Amino acid sequence: MKTILKSLAAAALAAGLSSAALAQDAAPTELAFGIISTESQQNLRPKWEPFLAAMEEKTGLDVKPFFASDYAGVIEGMRFDKVQLAWYGNKSAMEAVDRANGEIFAQTVALDGSPGYWSLVLAPADSALTSVEDLLTCDQSLDFGLGDPNSTSGYLVPMTFVFAANGVDPKECFKNVTNANHETNAMAVANGQVDAAANNTENLALIEKNNPDAFAKMKIIWKSPLIPSDPMVWSTNLPQETKDKIKTFFLTYGTDQSDGDVAAEKEVLAGLEWAPFRESTNDQLLPIRVMELSKSIAQIEADTGKTDEEKKAEIAKLEAEKAGYEAKIKSAEQS
Repeated sequence: MKTILKSLAAAALAAGLSSAALAQDAAPTELAFGIISTESQQNLRPKWEPFLAAMEEKTGLDVKPFFASDYAGVIEGMRFDKVQLAWYGNKSAMEAVDRANGEIFAQTVALDGSPGYWSLVLAPADSALTSVEDLLTCDQSLDFGLGDPNSTSGYLVPMTFVFAANGVDPKECFKNVTNANHETNAMAVANGQVDAAANNTENLALIEKNNPDAFAKMKIIWKSPLIPSDPMVWSTNLPQETKDKIKTFFLTYGTDQSDGDVAAEKEVLAGLEWAPFRESTNDQLLPIRVMELSKSIAQIEADTGKTDEEKKAEIAKLEAEKAGYEAKIKSAEQS
């Protein structure tokens, strides 16, 4: 009798595991689409709703927007399978790829066809600040606004090219350092609440269009090297059937391959300040990885708490990793 019961229990367990596996492999009927907080949810929602509605119609999936108060909320949402698809910046996409089962499949394209955008440092139009040199007097008299820690243009780029490159720790340089989204930082500059803040060319163009009075109260005192356009990322946990539907939608929407109203689709994309998407892969993150390592190397060099031997060992490891990424970039450029 015990043998029979054990056999039945084992069979039931095996059946349960098989059912769970089947459920896991089954194509989902609903997707949560993560939207990073470059602006307030109030501003972002109406821009995205027509696009998400089109995705629902074309894919047959129930697509729900997922907003979070910061970039980390969307990354963690994907990590715990609360988000299956998301629009990220490159830095946040790197985090999603490295620790949240993310994979890049498409890339945004600016309306004017430019290959990317630029990080900026803004100051009030009437400010005495005119350059990075003026900004980095580091007498702790200025208030500075950085972006979200997972933002490419609001955090990683200025930290790399403005601060780490000059051996400066913002917290030691300024009176106050705050972190906020692009829109909030720009408004803080325009309203004289901070002396300078990080932003980018995309957000500044929106402000020029939607709030010309605020735009007139700001000036650019620093502009970065080019940043690759934003990636679209899906969870690797999605079944291939669902990935195929999503990819087809993204790469045909607003193009001659679309079976819908192409002019209307282009109008929806224009509301997001984009032209039709292009295909992409995780390789678009290679320059961002080099940038992240360059920032880390500069920070180690400026660290007074480490011995020269400790610095040398740590930097050698990072330099080797950086050289590997640079070689991949060079190979891609030549192919």
